Amino acid sequence: MVAEGIVLGHKVSHRGIEVDRAKIEVIEKLPPPVNVKGIRSFLGNAGFYRRFIKDFSLIARPLTNLLQKECDFHFDVACLKAFNTIKSALISTPIVQAPDWSLPFELMCDASGFSVGGVLGQRKDKNLHVI
Repeated sequence: MVAEGIVLGHKVSHRGIEVDRAKIEVIEKLPPPVNVKGIRSFLGNAGFYRRFIKDFSLIARPLTNLLQKECDFHFDVACLKAFNTIKSALISTPIVQAPDWSLPFELMCDASGFSVGGVLGQRKDKNLHVI
């Protein structure tokens, strides 16, 4: 009945599901965290949008390592790179499309020594789209 709308913090339209820019404009100007509480806050907010960020857990690993008990807080170059990569991914607006039940699905899996991931997709016009 409407052309587009906000559902659970995501913009839903005929183009698919997008990140709501109004929710993440603050992230654009966000300075790097200076303590564990700042890391938790950033990862908590970014985690809401993790479905839009490919390899989120791998990218965020240097930041999540700082959350371990009895770990000294040392925000190094790897942490800054992870922070900026996540910020950039949040600022961009990738689109996740709704499934087309008439097309076949593809499941893409990936694993490493410390993580496992999978993505459900479909090919439309020879391009793979995340569902």
